[in-house]
Amino acid sequence: MKKYRFVLTLIISVLLLQSCRASQVQEGGGLSVTQQQNSATQANNMLPATPKSSPTLAAGITPNKTAPLPTTIPAGTEVAQLLETQNPPAGINPLTGLPVENPENLAIPPALVSIANYPPAVRPQAGLSYSPLVFELYIGEGMTRFLSLFYGSFPEEAVQSGSDIIPSAAAEIGPIRSGRLPYESLRKIYNGFLVMASAYSGVAKNLGKFTNIFGEDAEDVNSAMISASKLADIARSNQTRLGNAELTGMVFDQSASTGGAAAGRFWLMVSYLDQILWKFDPASGAYHRFQDNADGKTFIQAVDRLNDEPLTYENVIVLFVNHRYCKEHAFDLDLMYIDKQPALAFRDGRMYKIFWSTKNTEYELKTGKVRPIRFLDASGDPFPLKPGQTWVHIIPLNTPYWETEETMDLYRLLNNKESGTGNWAMRFYPNLMEYDVSVCEQIRSQ
Repeated sequence: MKKYRFVLTLIISVLLLQSCRASQVQEGGGLSVTQQQNSATQANNMLPATPKSSPTLAAGITPNKTAPLPTTIPAGTEVAQLLETQNPPAGINPLTGLPVENPENLAIPPALVSIANYPPAVRPQAGLSYSPLVFELYIGEGMTRFLSLFYGSFPEEAVQSGSDIIPSAAAEIGPIRSGRLPYESLRKIYNGFLVMASAYSGVAKNLGKFTNIFGEDAEDVNSAMISASKLADIARSNQTRLGNAELTGMVFDQSASTGGAAAGRFWLMVSYLDQILWKFDPASGAYHRFQDNADGKTFIQAVDRLNDEPLTYENVIVLFVNHRYCKEHAFDLDLMYIDKQPALAFRDGRMYKIFWSTKNTEYELKTGKVRPIRFLDASGDPFPLKPGQTWVHIIPLNTPYWETEETMDLYRLLNNKESGTGNWAMRFYPNLMEYDVSVCEQIRSQ
C-alpha cells in the first residue's frame, strides 16, 4: 500500500544520504532581561499601524544534516516486515524513522525537558539538534517555551563545537525552566519523564514522574542546565519504573506526498516581540528556524549551542488544540483521547492540511498504554512524515492562516493575501483560548 512505501526509500536513503551542516550566528542588539519581560507583556497583541522598519534576516541558510546515520542497515530488518506494519524494525527510532547508532537506547524511556525560549539571552539553546521532537507552546505574556523530547540518542559522546571538542561531561542541555500544566499530557502520551527547574506548587502537584534541576537564578537566565551524561543516567534509572515506552503509530516516507501547496516559508507571530520564521532549504531538504531578537525586525538563525550547527527540521507541524486557561501563566491543553483535530504539516517545501489524533484504538484498549500523537490525511489514513526531526507548534483552535507575499514587512505580512506564493503566515490570538474555572481549581495549591 502507498502509505507504507517509505520502507524502500528509507533503506536506500540510510545508505546514500549524508550532507554537511554549517552554521552562522550573528548577534543582534537586544533589550535587558527586565526590559524584554516588560515589553513582552505590553506588546502582546499590540501592533503598530505601520512598522518603523522592515525586518531583515541576520543569517543565511547553509546545508545541514539532521543526525548521524549508521553505515549499515540494522540487523533483522526485513522489507516484508516493513511493508506490512507501521511498527519500526529493530534499531529504527519510531519518532524519526531513522536508525540509531546505539539500539539499546530505544529501551530507555524518553526525557521531556522544559527549555527556555525567552528572553533572547537564553538563545542559542543547547541540545535541541539531538531532539527527535520539540513542542513549542504558549506560556503567556507573548512568549513561548519548548518541551524538547530526547529519545534514542543523547549527546553523550564528545561533540564538536567549532574547533573545540566538548567532552560529554561538559556538554550541557538547556537552559532548563519551570514546569507547566500541559507537560503532563505530553509526558503520558510519550510514556516518559519530565525534567524541569521546579514549578509552581499548584502546577507541580499535577505533574507525575519528574526530575527537578536546581540552579535557576533570577540574575542568570542560563543558570539551570543539565549535563548530557546526567540526563542519560536519569533516563536509564527510570527504565524499570516506567517500562518500555510504546512509541509506535507514526509513519515515515522519504518520498514527498502528492498534493499539498507550495510552502517555502512559514511565518508565525506569537506576539510583536516573539516571531518565528521557517525557511525551506532544498539542499538539505529541511526547514531552518529563524527568530526575531525581541525587536520585531532582526531575525537570527537558530543554532544549537552545543555544536554551533543550525536548527533544521524535516517536518514542521502546527497542531490546532483547544487551550483552556484560568489566568496568565495558567494554561492547559486538551491533548488526551482526541478523536480528530486539524493540523498543518510542512515537509519538502510543501504544506498539507492534515489531522492529528490521540484516540484510543483497539491497541490502547488491549494494552492499557497510550501512544504518540498520530497524523492522518483527509481519508483517515496515516500521513507520512519525512524521516528526521519534527518541530511541533501548538496553537489554539480556529487560529487563522493565509498565504501572503514574500516579505518581512510586518504590515504587509498581516494584511496582504496572495495565493500561490508558497509563503504562509499565521498569527497567535490569545482571545481564541477558552476560560475554564476548572483550570483554576486544578492549580489551586493545597
